[in-house]
This record gives sequence, C-alpha cells and structure tokens, in this order.
Amino acid sequence: MSFQVGSLSYKNRQFILEDRPFTILSGAMHYFRIPQQYWQDRLLKLKACGLNTVETYVPWNLHEEIKGQYSFDGMLDVRKYMQMAHDLGLKVILRPGPYICSEWDLGGLPSWLLHDPEMKLRSNYPPYQKAVSDFFEKLIPMVTDLQYSRGGPIIMVQVENEFGSYSDEEDHLIFIKDLLIKYGITESLVLSDNIQGARKALIPQALLTVNFPDVKDGSRLFNMIRDMGPNLPLLVMEFWTGWFDHWGKKHHTVPPDDFAKVLRFILEDHASVNLYMFHGGTNFGFMAGANFFSEYQADVTSYDYDAMLSEAGDMTPKYYRTQQIVHDLILKPQGLSLPNIDVTDVPKMAYGSVKMEVWLGWEDIISLLEPVLLKNVVTMEMLDINNGGGQNFGYIVYRKELTKGGTLTIEGYVRDRAQIFVDGKETAVLDCKVKDQEVDIRTSKDSFILDILVENLGRVNYCDFKTSILNEQRKGICGNVLLDGDPLEDWQIYPLEFKAPFQKSLLNHKAWSPSFGDGPCASRGELVVENAPQDTFLKMEGWEKGIVFMNGFHLGRYWNIGPQRTLYVPAPVLKTGSNQILIFELHKSGSVITFEDQPDLG
Repeated sequence: MSFQVGSLSYKNRQFILEDRPFTILSGAMHYFRIPQQYWQDRLLKLKACGLNTVETYVPWNLHEEIKGQYSFDGMLDVRKYMQMAHDLGLKVILRPGPYICSEWDLGGLPSWLLHDPEMKLRSNYPPYQKAVSDFFEKLIPMVTDLQYSRGGPIIMVQVENEFGSYSDEEDHLIFIKDLLIKYGITESLVLSDNIQGARKALIPQALLTVNFPDVKDGSRLFNMIRDMGPNLPLLVMEFWTGWFDHWGKKHHTVPPDDFAKVLRFILEDHASVNLYMFHGGTNFGFMAGANFFSEYQADVTSYDYDAMLSEAGDMTPKYYRTQQIVHDLILKPQGLSLPNIDVTDVPKMAYGSVKMEVWLGWEDIISLLEPVLLKNVVTMEMLDINNGGGQNFGYIVYRKELTKGGTLTIEGYVRDRAQIFVDGKETAVLDCKVKDQEVDIRTSKDSFILDILVENLGRVNYCDFKTSILNEQRKGICGNVLLDGDPLEDWQIYPLEFKAPFQKSLLNHKAWSPSFGDGPCASRGELVVENAPQDTFLKMEGWEKGIVFMNGFHLGRYWNIGPQRTLYVPAPVLKTGSNQILIFELHKSGSVITFEDQPDLG
C-alpha cells in the first residue's frame, strides 16, 4: 500500500523530516475552545513543555453555522492560530473532519444537514458529499500555503476521524481523501481510530494512527501496525490524558502516575504521540455534544479534560510530569534541553457576590419572538428558517390555546428535555429516556395556553454506532402531540436561539421588573471590575438550570445536578467598569451569583 507522505516521510518505523529522524511530540488544543487573546499563552506553554507540534480539529458547524454563510474571524480564525504556532516554531497537525467527534455538537457536523429528511451523514449520500465538498472548497485553499513544503507549519492532515468505528464504507474515506488532495493538500495524510475500528476502514495514501488510553490497548494497536508492514511508523493520534464529564455523573480524572506510565510506554516504544487533550478549554455556548451507549448522556460546558493545562490554562501536575518525561526520554539522549521559556499561570480574581437587579417573565420573553405557524409539530431542524436549514441550537417552544384539559401524550421521544406549562405554570418535566410520555393537564378553565418548552442538550457526537443514531439527532418533539388520544393541530412554534439580535431586544424590553416568580425567566445584573479584568469562575448556587451571557458572550450551560458547579469566565470577555450579565433560567431564578477565583468541576 502506498502513502502520501509529503514533507514528512518515514523509514525503519521512524518519521523523517528534512532527512533527519523526527519524533512528533504534539498536544491537542482547539482554537475554537480558547479565547483568541489566550492562544499565544497556551501555545507557549505547550512549547515550554518540550513539545514540537500542536494539533487542532476544525468545527464545520461553527464555520458554516448557516448554510452558505462562512465565519473565520475571532476565535474561528484557524489560519491565524496556525500562523501563530508557526511563528513560535511549532509544527501543526490539522484534523479538518468534516466529522471531528470531540464531544462537540453532532461531532462538528452542521445541523442544517438534517433539514434533509433522507440525510445519511458520514456516507456517500450525494447531498452530504455536496455539502462536504462545498465546505472543503472554502476551507482547504485558505490553509494550503501553510503546509510545510511551502514554508508553513502543517506537516500532517487527517482524513475524517475514527471512521472505522462508525462504518466500513471505505469509498467514503476515499472521497474525503480525494477532496483534500483536489483542494491542495500535499502533506502526509493519516487516518486515526481506536481499538474498535482500527482495522475496519483502511485506504491507500493514508497512514493509520491510533487512539487509546492505556498500555493494554496501546500494545495491541502497536502490534497491529507492526504486522501491517516493517517500516510503518507508530503514532498515537489520541493518547487520552484524561476524560470528559456528563451532566449528572461524576467528574472524571486520571491520576498523574497512571498517565505517566502510559506516556513512558509510548515514548520508550519509539512512537510519536499527540496528547489528547493537552489543553481542553471550554464548550462555550450551546456547543457541548453528547454520547449514546446504553442511554443518552449530555456533556457539560467545561472541557477541562483533566489535561496538562486546566480549563483556564493553568499548569497542572501532569504538565510537569510530561515536561520531565519528554526531557528524559527524548531531549536528553539527543543532548538537548527544554526551551528556556518563561510561562506563568494567568491570574484569577474572586469578584464576590453580585445581586441580580431585574427580571423578565416568560410571556415577555415569548413576545419578542416571531412564531412559525404549522399544522403539526416538527423538530428544530425542520423549521424553514436560517436559510432553509432549520434551528441549530437552544430551545424550541410549541404553543397552542386549548379549550379543555385531559391527558397529553407526546409520541416518541422528546429531544432532549421538555417542560410542560399550563398558563405559564409548570406541570411536568420530561426527559429523553422514556417513550410516549403522558401528562395530566386537566383544568377547570374554559381555555388556557399550553406551552411545551424543549431544550436541545447537545446532539450525539459518539455512540456504539450500531444504529444510524447520528442521522436521528433532530431536536424537539419528534412525533405527534395528542390530547385524550386525538392529535393536536395548528401550532405556534417559537425558535428560542438566543442570537445577538434577540439578546439586544431582550435587554431593551420595557417590562423588566425588580420582582421575580417561578417559571422560565431572564434576569439581569452588573459586575463592576475596578482594575484590569482577570479570569474568574461563576458559581450559580441557588439556581437550577439555564445559560449565562457576559457582555453578550455565551459562557454556556449551568445545571444544579452537577458535576460542574462553576462556569469559566475568561478575562477577555470582561472589561474595566460595568459588565452586563444576562441569565436565562428555566425553573426558579435565584437572586445572587458569585464570582470565585477557583473552579469547581465536581
């Protein structure tokens, strides 16, 4: 089997760069999970740790959130991120997807793909191929001059991601590979997969790299590659340095000793490595994904990952263990030392308690939205909004005026959490684990307003893939709504997306009041920063579930079931003076929030 090797060739199981053996010592850091103002801080810490390469995914669903509308600015300026790495003397591994997994909503695929009821993601279904081709036609030419052969940092580009764990349709991998080459990629092409999928989808021109957390899986995968050819190099594309968290479950950590044992095993076997993650960062906004094995489990806002750098970029015990191991096993035998780079943790500040000032009730919030009038309920993705791509993120509200109560039945499953309201009073909360749920909405009133508020908690990015679950990630109500067995028709449907224009309308509403009650509401407050802003952590004790915006920047979700108890507030989203806080709470609002100088991840 032949491989496209580009500037980075291989011989005797070693990578060769500029005619010399080269061990890839890489750390995963995703530009889209880190405030742009902190990119250099994080990259310098990676280099000071002794690493020579940074790896990043590319999230299609942020770069093309609405079909045909592209964004590559600010935190999404992938070109600037890689150029910054290059200026610091680092190489780059680029993993453009289009599917990236990464505990990211729908694995990075844009939800507007699901507006097509026949969509088959990660396949050679022609409309999917067309969408991928259009995106790569935009993305890849933007970065081709950053390839190593043209004086840039990119030494390696990945074809899709863990595809063998999903499908054995090798033709689709060939399609993705051919697109990368068509639009200008000439550097090494690689695949990556875990123990479940490494043998199931292999193609010409792309080297296999492997993903694992421990010595047991690592030994099996290394031996598999050795059996495939006498010269093939060993590269761990994802050595899982920690793990991620789900709402309502425990906080995951990997002890530094266990981590160090596996890293030593990799490097002593003369393999190259990418530490996944070196720095996790944050799933800001609505971007956290979900997993489905025995049941649906939504990911939390923090992507701390128990990595070398914390969510806020602080150097952890694993950082110093990594630095020592890299020095002892790689640098010292070559007569080299660690880079002399002065790196420090970014300062933190406990700003204390802030009392929320005013509240806005549910009806006032709804009044700012334009309803979509439909005979039957549909999921978010099937709404004819956002350039015909449906609703991507947030909440969706189904409203109908009724003249009698009874037994309300929601057919199928709700995706992912529904609150049932009768004239604004919550009568039930439904999750996605029970099918055909029933709610008693009997009332003595002659007429009343029924609201069904459904939250998209994150589309599945990974599962056992024995089903077509990625193609089923439409959110909201997936079946009919019945009252005493009869279908209800003629609905007002409100997409509650919390985009910037809606936030502005919300803040300018005339009905803000110094009193609050039960039910979904918005609240507003002010954090006064007297000096230069510093990182802080927002604790929502006394609140139940919702989202927080700071100066218009969406920090993410909070939920009192944990494990995460604080939201990371980076200094770049703050300013000296008055900082505007906007909270949307789904249940019962609190009155005070607290800014602390330490995170609480459970």
